[in-house]
Amino acid sequence: MRALQCPDWYRTDQFLTRLSLAPSLRPDAPSSCSKTILEPEFNSGTGILMIIRKIPSEGLSHYSYFISAAGMAAVVDPRRDCEAYLELARELDVRITHIFETHRNEDYVIGSLELASRTGAAIYHGTRVSFAYGNAVKEGDTFRLGRIELRIIETPGHTFESISIVVTDREVSDLPYAVFTGDALFAGDTGRTDFFGPERRAEVSALLYESIWKKILPLGDGTLVLPAHGAGSVCGSAISDHEVTTVGYEKQTHPHLSLSQGEFIQKKVNEHHYLPPYFAKMEQMNQEGAPVLSHLPDLRPYLVDELRDIRDRSQMLDIRSPTSFAGGHIRGSLSIWKDGIPAFAGWFLSYDQPIILVDDFNCYLGEVSRHLMRLGYDNLKGYLAGGFPAYFKSGSPIGHFETWSVHDLVRERKNDDLFLLDVRDIANVKKYGMIAGAHHIYVGELPGKWGEVPMDRQVAVYCDAGFKGSLGASYLAGKGYSRLANVLGGMGAYLQAGYPVEHVQ
Repeated sequence: MRALQCPDWYRTDQFLTRLSLAPSLRPDAPSSCSKTILEPEFNSGTGILMIIRKIPSEGLSHYSYFISAAGMAAVVDPRRDCEAYLELARELDVRITHIFETHRNEDYVIGSLELASRTGAAIYHGTRVSFAYGNAVKEGDTFRLGRIELRIIETPGHTFESISIVVTDREVSDLPYAVFTGDALFAGDTGRTDFFGPERRAEVSALLYESIWKKILPLGDGTLVLPAHGAGSVCGSAISDHEVTTVGYEKQTHPHLSLSQGEFIQKKVNEHHYLPPYFAKMEQMNQEGAPVLSHLPDLRPYLVDELRDIRDRSQMLDIRSPTSFAGGHIRGSLSIWKDGIPAFAGWFLSYDQPIILVDDFNCYLGEVSRHLMRLGYDNLKGYLAGGFPAYFKSGSPIGHFETWSVHDLVRERKNDDLFLLDVRDIANVKKYGMIAGAHHIYVGELPGKWGEVPMDRQVAVYCDAGFKGSLGASYLAGKGYSRLANVLGGMGAYLQAGYPVEHVQ
């Protein structure tokens, strides 16, 4: 391995792999940089022979991978906006020849067709689902990037057609170097098994157990584990925030890997997961093939007068902060802060009506476009020209609702007219407790349960910090609720202030 000089802002021992701080976290890096976490390099005097790079997609906690050797490259689980892979290919002077899908993804649109249209690369995926594109692979199929072998192992459980890809440097050893595990095995967690209904959870959980214990763990303790998701992903329950892990480390620390087969199946059967409605759309697009766009959408700037004409048949997505939204917004618009779009847009936005973005200064249109493109929202059409200041300067009617501090909430709780709505996820509720008398509806499930919230009472919405509270309050405002308040700081501020809570099981 060649000696690597770490930059002044980051020092670490170098052994087996080079770990580099994500460029977007460097003090001197532009925000548009793609992250590079894992970069093994080998040099036998004739140039770099293998490079593996991880490309995270923020918000979704999705990982795709770029592996290159001998002038060729493969991409594993690419996202739809594929410039990052093309830039890497140009940087390394290699040609992308293979695209692998570890499974039919549910939480984002796979970018295989997009990338193939730009590179001519062949697409490969599992055989147990009938895809409208690409090539089916089965257990034992191998592909070569020079001396680097990529071997397919079938690892069903998360989905029936799931595969993992074993990386071996055949000139160095017959021992596996790494394995791309998709959603079978994560750092500290295993893939969810609830996609096929409660009646089949035990069956698919047993498949996942067999895949992990009989296919992945026997690869050897030193094998790098390269999963498709990291901490915060909806595809797991408690994925660790470890950027790099190995089979051996997971065997020693992973809470699921110490369980018997029966215990593992029971744990998976009892796991709680939310199922966003957009998952069905992702499954359809990823099986039938998503439209090839070739670039981010060209957004149209809408003047205030133009917006009035289309507002009733469009989805107004306000990406500002909760405080900005509460102070003034376009009536009927939905409040999802820009970093919350990957996690929450799929609960609320439809795929038929046009989406129009509302910001203050329109600084994040490209970033938001990427988020929505990855979720298949090709109906994103434009944005409010001049931002929200142009709207309020026009004399147009403005909607608003109250913001309360946790101290305001404590005072208002004496009012019998108050309906206190907790919109946190159930894991957060169980961990931190609830405010006495609160009613719990997870914010994502509010579109199906908003009728449980009385319209003739003062409604105060709280979450963990205030962002999901703004989303919930904005949705209720769109349904005609007029007496609304978002509790800024949410449960976090409530606990910091020392107020008591009730713990739930």
